[in-house]
Amino acid sequence: MGLDDRPAPDGVGVPKTGRLLTTGELVGAAILAAFMVGLALGGGTGLLTVPKAVLLGAVEGVTEYLPVSSTGHLLVTQRLIGLGAGAGKTAADTYAVAIQVGAIAAVLALYRTRIRTMVQGILGHDQVGRRLVGRLVVAFLPAAAVGVVFQTTIKDRLFGPWPIVVAWAAGGVFLLWWGQTHGDRELEALTTRGAILIGVAQVAAMWPGVSRSLVSIVAALAVGLTLAAALEFSFLLGLATLLAATVWDLGNNGATLLADYGWRTPLLGALVAFVTAYAAVRWMVGYLRTRPLGNFGWYRIGIAVVTVILLAVGALS
Repeated sequence: MGLDDRPAPDGVGVPKTGRLLTTGELVGAAILAAFMVGLALGGGTGLLTVPKAVLLGAVEGVTEYLPVSSTGHLLVTQRLIGLGAGAGKTAADTYAVAIQVGAIAAVLALYRTRIRTMVQGILGHDQVGRRLVGRLVVAFLPAAAVGVVFQTTIKDRLFGPWPIVVAWAAGGVFLLWWGQTHGDRELEALTTRGAILIGVAQVAAMWPGVSRSLVSIVAALAVGLTLAAALEFSFLLGLATLLAATVWDLGNNGATLLADYGWRTPLLGALVAFVTAYAAVRWMVGYLRTRPLGNFGWYRIGIAVVTVILLAVGALS
């Protein structure tokens, strides 16, 4: 069963024909507007103003589940709006993680039937749900282990514009070169070995700019899943990964976040992330019904070139 034959996420109702870019255009316009307002009103101060909160929430929501790297986009955006420098870095970095709550809620809403099946599986009432939970746990563990052990090293050496540019460009070239193939296995047929391979591949996404979504989708296709199943597994695996990262970071730095920013602006950012992530997932599922995943390679190369120009003219450092 191919992507065209699979139902969209619960209640999404993405059309199979017609103009598929409507939602994407609206989200893009919203991001551009928020970005311009954020730059105009926020200035170069280290304060998390309302426009900046909205901007970062929109960037997180739109890019989290697309194969373009939300971490890379957030880091570059933070640098452009002067947020997170010096003593405010911990609060700014924690805010970028905290607003993932919105992206988490979006997948919970879109895939509520599948989530319900998984909960039933955990409770021992659904064998298919229990099997899927097991596969997600297996796929989650490799990146989680690497993250715990090498978190400080990764942040110190890779969280900068140039490593992100390299990752964006390399991922873009890979997508354009890669001859995308679709397997014939549905999500329920994913083996433990396949889940392990997806999990190992996800370790590469610890490098900001690579994109967790990109490597998990490609790896899922490589082990034989259909595109629809690969997308769904990527979204669900992202749900587990984001939840763990959010709980970990808020547990360690939540007090700093509240002391510096309070609770209203982080909540606003999370709400914006929810709305934009919901729209972005709907758009992506519809877009890939008729267009190849490789098209995202052009965007990745384009954003890498734009970032190099910003670095060259001194607008970004």
